[in-house]
Amino acid sequence: MSQIHLHADAGAYAPVVLLPGDPNRATRMAARLDGGLETTSLVNANRGLLGYTGTMDGVAVSIQTTMMGTPTTSIVVEELLNLGVTTFIRVGTTGGYRGTALGDVIVPLSAAAAGGIGPILGDGEATAPTADFEVVQALVQASRDAGLTTLVGPVVTSDVFYDPHPLGAVRWGARGYLSAEMESAAVFLLAMRERGKGRNVRAGTILTVSDVVVDPDQLGEGGQATDGAPAVEGWERLPEEELQSRIDRTIGAALNAAVALGRP
Repeated sequence: MSQIHLHADAGAYAPVVLLPGDPNRATRMAARLDGGLETTSLVNANRGLLGYTGTMDGVAVSIQTTMMGTPTTSIVVEELLNLGVTTFIRVGTTGGYRGTALGDVIVPLSAAAAGGIGPILGDGEATAPTADFEVVQALVQASRDAGLTTLVGPVVTSDVFYDPHPLGAVRWGARGYLSAEMESAAVFLLAMRERGKGRNVRAGTILTVSDVVVDPDQLGEGGQATDGAPAVEGWERLPEEELQSRIDRTIGAALNAAVALGRP
């Protein structure tokens, strides 16, 4: 049955779906499937949420745009679950903290829900949004096989891109998080909920570090400013052409992982 936002019927999507935020990126990803866009089906265009289904190395794979943030991401994942999808791989970008470098790849083990999605899906109680280990393994293997510097650990999912906190977004880096992004916690929590119901649903994320925070030494333990003053942070960003090249390499790793996870 067609969904409210994804106008597609059950069977239109493969069991494994890659989730980019950007519809243009979704189209670029679909062009890399077997036969390119000519042999790939556009299964949804409603609301600009472009969705494609094709094959990669003969294995059925879908790509579905989520747009930015947990609200639209959770809508898309809920409707894909209704349509029979069982494996979700978010493919995106992230702002890195201490120990990361521009162009690195991060495969999160978990994603702190620094926003509304945690209390909502957790019914007001604490949550621990965690990726599926099998998906993490496949993503790390594919990324490292592609020669990409690959970091594994916790990230933070925020509801705001321009963080108004007096200590800035860098406070999360001082607590040991690798980077900040805006979608993974929703994907992980929804997959966990389904597993709690006895359904074999998996989720993971692979991210390209597009920006890195500078001057992190202004924060001490627990994210407190060492001089008592509000932290001042700046960000370094890859030039657009180089960023797209790095993202394309990460996409290649994500597609290879999808093939590994989609094989019977």
